[in-house]
Amino acid sequence: MSKIDTQVRHVTQPGANLFAELGFSPDQARRYQAESRERIDHTVALKEQLMGELVSWIKDSHLKQGEAAEILHVTRPRVSDVVNKKTGKFTIDALVDMLARVGKPVKVVIG
Repeated sequence: MSKIDTQVRHVTQPGANLFAELGFSPDQARRYQAESRERIDHTVALKEQLMGELVSWIKDSHLKQGEAAEILHVTRPRVSDVVNKKTGKFTIDALVDMLARVGKPVKVVIG
């Protein structure tokens, strides 16, 4: 059995342009970084919108987080994460599934 090499040889500093560190030209690195940031921001905004719908449902239904968790088939801490809009803890699919469980199907519009 061979040993797996786990030695860290380089650490990218927070805020650094990963594309520049990967060897892309400065212009390409800036463009790729901007495109990446835009995609990430769009995804976060979409997750926040879906979470907002769930929070509205919880409030409108006068539910405690534990009660909402039972209906959504998740744990109470997961409901807390939704309420506190911890977007990094959820996929869009998971949020869409939760909305479907409460009769709020998500429709996608492209363009």
